[in-house]
Amino acid sequence: MAESYSQDDIQQILQLAIAHQTDEQDILTRSQLFEIGEELGLEPHEIQSAEADWQVQKGQLLSRQAFDRDRHQRFQQRVLKFVIVNGFLVALDVLMGGGLTWSRYVVALCGLLLALRARKTYWLSGEAYQQQFEGWQRKRRLKQSVNNVVNRFLPS
Repeated sequence: MAESYSQDDIQQILQLAIAHQTDEQDILTRSQLFEIGEELGLEPHEIQSAEADWQVQKGQLLSRQAFDRDRHQRFQQRVLKFVIVNGFLVALDVLMGGGLTWSRYVVALCGLLLALRARKTYWLSGEAYQQQFEGWQRKRRLKQSVNNVVNRFLPS
């Protein structure tokens, strides 16, 4: 056993200890959280501050997960439209006789556009991701505001 530990090591060890302690009980109460903090020498206001930060981080994570889910669903809808429209065009080309002539160019172009959209949906990161996320949040807040105003004036 080591005589000294880094702060990250201590945090990991304590997380494991708490996890082992609560194996039979999945949920700790807020008072238990404060008791654990007190045993670690933390002041109640430090725990409250950390709890507030955690709530904000949890909210941001949930919001990002909803954003990613929304983007993936929209992409899946685009794939379905691609299959339907291009399937119709290929069938039309074949039925007009001569096999695949012009429709293969349409399918190739639409496939390229779909691949670019897939890249933008699944492999977006950094500043571009952040900009899209912020735009999505603004639209979502605007939509909620409009819904609130409409609901206030037009009760169900």
